[in-house]
Amino acid sequence: MIALGKRLWVEGVGTAWLVFAGCGSTVLESGMALHGYGGLEVSLAFGLAFATASYALGADSGGHFNPAVTVGFAVAQRFPVRDLLPYIAAQTLGAITAAALLSYVASGRPGFTLSASEFAANGFGAHSPADYQLHSALTIEFILSFAFVMVCLLIAARKNMVSIAPLVIGACLTLVYLVSIPITNGSVNPARSTAQALFVGNWALDQLWVFWAAPLSGGIAAGVLFSFLHGNADPSAAALTGGQRDAA
Repeated sequence: MIALGKRLWVEGVGTAWLVFAGCGSTVLESGMALHGYGGLEVSLAFGLAFATASYALGADSGGHFNPAVTVGFAVAQRFPVRDLLPYIAAQTLGAITAAALLSYVASGRPGFTLSASEFAANGFGAHSPADYQLHSALTIEFILSFAFVMVCLLIAARKNMVSIAPLVIGACLTLVYLVSIPITNGSVNPARSTAQALFVGNWALDQLWVFWAAPLSGGIAAGVLFSFLHGNADPSAAALTGGQRDAA
């Protein structure tokens, strides 16, 4: 297995690319806000960013790029628990780095401000694109996180799908964002939510707990169900998202 340090670096870079491309598709587009516009473009950006990062980097780290996925794999006994916190830390730092770069680039546009519509922060109530309330945000983030992590687990368990796994999971992520953008601006990824919230501050930080609690709960539920259906496995030998190479 590849050394942990290299895997953490890869997870950070992959998550940074996901956030930079996905959030950047709206942050850097001055004529498009998430409030009812650009949902398809943003969803495709997240899906394509995941697919490209997974093809390029997934064989080195497993291609999680999302704390909810890592937690789901750990609960399903398809990922070593000892690496759980380091992976989450690397993913979060990668996302924050991407958000910092986005903020720097976007600041070159006259009139740019770190608002919800311009920096893709996640929220509910007054900060939801369509004014959805807390219970709607919690429900949709839990359900979609559960579905996304379950798809990752099921695809990773099928050796014959390794070559197309990033495309299938990327397509699933596109669907997840198409559904969730009107409600929460689309999270399903605590690292992505944390990065944007840190720069928006105020209300975004106050509401950030939702975008950790719901996705992680969904990931845990998916891991429990997958483990029940497929039994125990050796987490050091099981396939991760996108596969994993042995060190040369």
